[in-house]
Amino acid sequence: MKKEFSTRPEKMTEPWCTWQGFLTAMPSLVFVVTGWKSNGKENACLQSWASFAGGGKDEFVCILGAVSKSGHMYQSLKETGVCVLNFPTYDLYDRCIKTIGNNAFETDEITAAGLTAERAAKVNAPRIKECFLNLECEFFWEHDIFEHVGVYGYQDVTVALKVVHICMDSDHYDQNKLGRYGKTGYLYQIDNPTNPETGERLPDIVSGTIEVNAPIPWITK
Repeated sequence: MKKEFSTRPEKMTEPWCTWQGFLTAMPSLVFVVTGWKSNGKENACLQSWASFAGGGKDEFVCILGAVSKSGHMYQSLKETGVCVLNFPTYDLYDRCIKTIGNNAFETDEITAAGLTAERAAKVNAPRIKECFLNLECEFFWEHDIFEHVGVYGYQDVTVALKVVHICMDSDHYDQNKLGRYGKTGYLYQIDNPTNPETGERLPDIVSGTIEVNAPIPWITK
């Protein structure tokens, strides 16, 4: 039976809870945004809540839904105008999570998380060697998404990035080898799926991968 929700359910009481997000619990791609801080140290920010779209012959953009204006990632992006999106497989996820705790201004955040920094090919930013896909990007635009600050006092913006270079492991773009999907492919964040009637939710942020279904013919009429 479908249920209707237009206001926060009584059982979803946490002030930091984006109740619509926890109710729908839509999977979103996991990646790490990397760049240089103003002191020359590596910045690494674990991200999700993004979408990707192509338009025209050579245009491909990433839309980051909510970027904190108080964080190192935003500061680095505004100072340098570039970054790299690094896509890990599940076996790297524990190290990517460590970028959250190893985020002091004086810290080389990629190295401190147990990952390897390498120079990007086209933009002035570090990228993560172990990740199977690296998207080198230039800043495109930003837009304020909320009039008020969040529960932690931060102001978030939506940021668009233009992809200018792609580095991808050949074993992953070959579907007969590791491929892009399944246990060795793209990783998705599943953010606290919550039952709005009971308040019961999974105890933490979880991750998952996808399996490809059999194709369905595109018979549109």
